[in-house]
Amino acid sequence: MTTPFVGRAEELKSLGDLLLKKSASLIVVRGRRRIGKSRLIEEFAKGKRFIRFSGIPPIDGTTVQDQLNVFAKQLGKQFGLPGIKVEDWADLFTLLTNQTRAGPVVILFDEISWMGSKDPQFLGKLKNAWDLEFRQNPELMLFLCGSVSTWIEQNIVRSTAFFGRLSLSLVLEDLPLNDCNNLLALNGFHGSVIEKFKVLSVTGGVPWYIENIKPKKNADDNIKDLCFKKSGILFDEYDLIFHDLFSRRSDIYKKIIEALSKGAMEFKEIQVAIQYSKSGVLSEYLDDLIKAGFVSRAFTWTLKTGQLSRLSQFRLCDNYLRFYLKYVAKNRSKILQNDFDDASLSSLPGWDSIMGLQFENLVLKNRKKIKQLLGLRSSDIITDNPYFRRKTQSQPGCQIDYLIQTRYNVFYACEIKFSRHEIKAEIIPEMQDKINRLNLPRGFSCSPLSKAIFTK
Repeated sequence: MTTPFVGRAEELKSLGDLLLKKSASLIVVRGRRRIGKSRLIEEFAKGKRFIRFSGIPPIDGTTVQDQLNVFAKQLGKQFGLPGIKVEDWADLFTLLTNQTRAGPVVILFDEISWMGSKDPQFLGKLKNAWDLEFRQNPELMLFLCGSVSTWIEQNIVRSTAFFGRLSLSLVLEDLPLNDCNNLLALNGFHGSVIEKFKVLSVTGGVPWYIENIKPKKNADDNIKDLCFKKSGILFDEYDLIFHDLFSRRSDIYKKIIEALSKGAMEFKEIQVAIQYSKSGVLSEYLDDLIKAGFVSRAFTWTLKTGQLSRLSQFRLCDNYLRFYLKYVAKNRSKILQNDFDDASLSSLPGWDSIMGLQFENLVLKNRKKIKQLLGLRSSDIITDNPYFRRKTQSQPGCQIDYLIQTRYNVFYACEIKFSRHEIKAEIIPEMQDKINRLNLPRGFSCSPLSKAIFTK
C-alpha cells in the first residue's frame, strides 16, 4: 500500500490558486531525486483528469527516436491509440492536444530533461505547441518536472523562449521535521525522540527514504538495512544520484561533495582540496550543487550594519550524502562481504560526532520553527545564518552554529547539540565565551539559546 501523502500544504495551495484563473497554466517543479515531485503532482491531480508521460534515462546509446517511441507508447496506452509511429515531437504534441482540447486536465511531463536533452529542437517545439495548441484550453495545466534542476533552470526557467509563459516555478526541499514525524507515525514507526532523530539524521527530510523505514525495527537496525547491506536502497543511491543528475561530469561534483563532507569550506579552500585550477567554472559547479539541494552557501555579515560580507562558506547540507561518505563509502568492501550484519553502529569511530553534525543540518533546515518559537516574524529579522569570522590581529576568530540578528539590535545565538545524555552545565561558559568573541557593537545585546536532544 502507498504511504499516505504528508505535508506540502503551501505548494498545494499555490497550485490550487492557479485553478482560479481563466487561462491555461504552465508549471515547473524541481527538486533532488526522491524528494516527491511526481507524488506532489499526483496528489494535486486527485479527482482530476490526469495524463502522465515520463522520459527514459539517457544512457549511452539512447537516441531521440527512443524518447519519441516511449512517449508515443505512453500516449497510445492512455488514449487507446496503439501503433503510433512518429519522428517529430511536434506531431506528438499535436496528437496530445487533440485529446485535451477542452475541460479540466492535468498533464505531467516527468523527467523532462531526459525527454528532451538529446534533441536540440525539443524545447522550441514544446514552446510552439504551448503557444499554439495547449494554452487554447483555459482549464489545462501542464507540469514540467525533473530532478536535473540545472537543465530546467537554464533551458526553461531562464530561457527567453519561455519568458512570461510560466505560471509557477516550485523547488521542493526536504520535508520539515513535523511532517517527517507524521510520516514516520503513518508508516507505523513509533520510536522515541532519539530514535526518530537517529533515523532522520541519515534520511533527512526525503520522503521516499523515510517511507522505507521498517516500523518493527529500531533506528540502528533500520539504518543498517538501508545503508550497510548490499541490498539496501541507500547503499548504491550515491552513485545513482550523480549519474542521473550530472552524467559524464559527475566526477567533479563528487570531488566537491567529498571535500565538503569534511566540513564547511570557503571557495579557495575547496579549490585547494580538489586541486582545481582557478577559473569561474568551479563557481558554476557549486551553483549547480546548490540548485540540486545538496550544498548550501552561508555568507557572514557585519554585525553593526547587518550587511552581508563577501566572505562565505559552503557546506554539505544533504544528510544522506554526508552519512554515506563518512561511513558507507569507507566500508563498502566490508558491506559487500556482509561483515556489518552483527555490527554495532554506535561503536563506529566518531559516531557521536557525525550524529551531532547530522542533527545540526536538520536544525538549520528547520530554522523557520526556531524563529516561530522565538515569536520572530520575517520583518523582524535582518539576517540569520551560521556565523563565522576569521581571526585577525585586532579580534579573535568566532563561530556560532546559528545566529539571528533582529532590527531591534538583539542577537540570538544558537548552540546545536545532539547527545544521548542530558547536556551539562559546562555548556554555559562555552556559550558565553562564543558570545564574548562576537565583540558586539555598542547598544547591541545577545541572548543565548541551547538546542539539545537527549534521552532521560
